[in-house]
Amino acid sequence: MPAPATPAMLVLEDGRTFRGDSYGAPGETFGEAVFATGMSGYQETLTDPSYHRQVVVMTAPHIGNTGMNDEDPESSRIWVAGYVVRDPARRPSSWRSQRSLDDALRDQGVVGISGIDTRALTRHLRERGAMRVGISSTETSVEALLERVRTSAEMSGANLSDEVSTSQAYVVPASSTSQSPRFRVAALDLGIKANTPRMMAERGIETHVLPATATLDDVLATHPDGLFFSNGPGDPAATTGQIEVLQGALERGLPYFGICFGNQLFGRALGFGTYKLTYGHRGINQPVMDRTTGKVEVTAHNHGFAVDAPLSGSTETPYGAATVSHICLNDDVVEGLELRDDAGMLKAFSVQYHPEAAAGPHDAAYLFDRFVGLMGGEL
Repeated sequence: MPAPATPAMLVLEDGRTFRGDSYGAPGETFGEAVFATGMSGYQETLTDPSYHRQVVVMTAPHIGNTGMNDEDPESSRIWVAGYVVRDPARRPSSWRSQRSLDDALRDQGVVGISGIDTRALTRHLRERGAMRVGISSTETSVEALLERVRTSAEMSGANLSDEVSTSQAYVVPASSTSQSPRFRVAALDLGIKANTPRMMAERGIETHVLPATATLDDVLATHPDGLFFSNGPGDPAATTGQIEVLQGALERGLPYFGICFGNQLFGRALGFGTYKLTYGHRGINQPVMDRTTGKVEVTAHNHGFAVDAPLSGSTETPYGAATVSHICLNDDVVEGLELRDDAGMLKAFSVQYHPEAAAGPHDAAYLFDRFVGLMGGEL
């Protein structure tokens, strides 16, 4: 007979409480409660640094059936602050599995909860918005846990890229070793996923991954053909250093491509504001229109903040004319920006979603080709 489950509870900052079973590591954790809509790809979600300090609620009811392996992580560790599932798999059933999800969470000290009504919790977050939350398998008092939730850190105002970035620069070579790389890119690691430099390598790009604290001199020292800002966690309004680096690069005409957090910082560098979404976009099935082509893409998202830019017309900036290139068809949230010079040539662009998503739709992979075209002067 299996050992009896250890009780656990989840308490939101507005007092809503759910009781279930401990899942993963025992103990207590706090973070921002968000929900992700993917039915697969949970290993990518768990190891995405963008989820740092977030407690992820999976909307799909059955999670863990493919286990965990050493080939699919997007970083060196699990980053979520906590994990919430309804019906965890009793055992993994994939030939690629090397351990169970439960064991992986436990080994890395990630506190979770299972057996709760994740549909009700998701509806609550959709109606009330993302909020702070606590999960505990050690506390029995709802009031005591709620008090600790309400004194825990908020996501607004949090500058987190330094906490998830690499401490040392490193190089990901282009895939082909028979000839010189087509281009060299300086990539600021604000929470970069492993598949990003991999997709660049497939296109003949040598990627120099730099810490989030890198200066413009550090960027220029790599003699780059382009600059890239990655995805990452935190409030873009709390970030200043990377914006100054980007503005310096734009002044020098260095081609730029940004993803997710890199899109938000691009917006702020151009003079736009950013704001916190009510409950964010997270999952692998978000419809986005590329307004430059009229095509609709099904895309993977993970963002709680967005750029506040006008959807129509262009905005003159010190670096050129900026326009909104992509929008989410669910709610008209800005999902991409373009910067063009006086002759209409593309200088820089960014998207809010994740074209590098490994466990998700690949409709947006063309954006890496667009970056190659930008550096080659073809756009």
